[in-house]
Amino acid sequence: VLPSFPSRRSSDLLPNMARVLQNREKYTPEEWHHSNNTNYRNAEHERKTAEMIRDESVRLANETHLTTIKTQNDVNKKLDQRLKDVSFWKQELDRQFKETEEEIESMLSYKNRLETALAATEDPLMVTKTCLMNRTERLGVDLVHDDVEIQLIKEVEVIEGIQLLLKKTLEQAVEQIRLLRSANYYLNKDICDKFGALSIDTMCADLKNSSDNKYFAPTSVTIQPNSVTPEEWETLSNKTVQKAERERNSSTTLRSQIDEILMETYTDGQKQFDTTNLALKRRIDETQKAKDKLTDHLTKVEQEISDMEVNIDYLKDAIQQKEAPMQVSQTRLDLRSTRPNNELARDRVLYRLLGEVNEITVNVDRLKEMLSQSQESLKALVRKQLALQEDIQVKSTSLEIDWTSEEHSLNSSHTVSSYAVFCLKKKKQEKEKKIKQNQKRAGEEHTHPRPPHPPHPHHHY
Repeated sequence: VLPSFPSRRSSDLLPNMARVLQNREKYTPEEWHHSNNTNYRNAEHERKTAEMIRDESVRLANETHLTTIKTQNDVNKKLDQRLKDVSFWKQELDRQFKETEEEIESMLSYKNRLETALAATEDPLMVTKTCLMNRTERLGVDLVHDDVEIQLIKEVEVIEGIQLLLKKTLEQAVEQIRLLRSANYYLNKDICDKFGALSIDTMCADLKNSSDNKYFAPTSVTIQPNSVTPEEWETLSNKTVQKAERERNSSTTLRSQIDEILMETYTDGQKQFDTTNLALKRRIDETQKAKDKLTDHLTKVEQEISDMEVNIDYLKDAIQQKEAPMQVSQTRLDLRSTRPNNELARDRVLYRLLGEVNEITVNVDRLKEMLSQSQESLKALVRKQLALQEDIQVKSTSLEIDWTSEEHSLNSSHTVSSYAVFCLKKKKQEKEKKIKQNQKRAGEEHTHPRPPHPPHPHHHY
């Protein structure tokens, strides 16, 4: 491009041009040839350089094309491998999630079993305490700290211990369920993350150079600061899986312990149940035998009272019968004391009459002494009769309390309460047999009837 100059008139340019031509430097022909040759060589060099650049451009373009294709294929392979890795871990997480969910269901079932077992101890505990309370209503000497009471107190302690153990185990089961759900939460979270990663990587794997949904994102060409290495990624997933496996193993161990605890508590309860039953049965049999023996003695005492009353009447008659001989003897003595003068002799008749009076007096005193002893014996027999009747009533009350507990236990829904379940094992035929025996014995008694058999406990509880 030629430089522009200010426009001037031609008349002004001619003198100036002449001056310029006069002042311009002139080159020699050699310089002219040298300048041309230099330009030739420079042009040749630039053409060769341009040709080399064109050849290098074609080679570079082919090389970068091949490199891009190779790199892209390598990226596709790594995406495929990544998809396989993520799919593997997602399947593993899905399996772990399913197994953990099944374990949660199993633990919930065991939790319900524990709650049912714990609730089932309320009735036997109430029944046992009620039986202890009822037995405080025993009277007199029957209010004894016997083996039945000892076993009932021990049974209360056993049931309360079972309740504490079941409550503690139930708390452990609830905590284990919480830990399982926590593990499943993280499993599900990791599964969702894996699903999102699979979706994104699948979309990336499906992207082609001809895809329409490709775009430039220069801000993404960087490593995110919150990203993790593949080893860390695998470690995190592995920790989640290990936590789930650890909690499932703990849950399996706990379920095994729950089975053992339930069996152990049942065995302990059943053992104490049998022990208390045996003690109660022995006590009832012992009380019944004591009552029967007391009843037998009462019958004999009442018979003795009747015989003693007859004896007292007999002694009174004997004393009364001595009045006539005494009157005869004293009348004779009185009449003979009026004999005249020397006829008032101390003959053998006088001495014999005096001896007769003395003899009758001594005999009457002896009879009166025997009558007094008989009356005292009769009073003692009556007191013993009352004592026996009272003791029999005490025994009847004790048996009534036991039968009341029997009736109460029949209404109890729990099968482990020893004092209650004893009634289920007690034969009705045995009870009816005893009732018939008592009724038969009562019919054979004299004028003093025995106390009736205690009414059915159902009417007095």
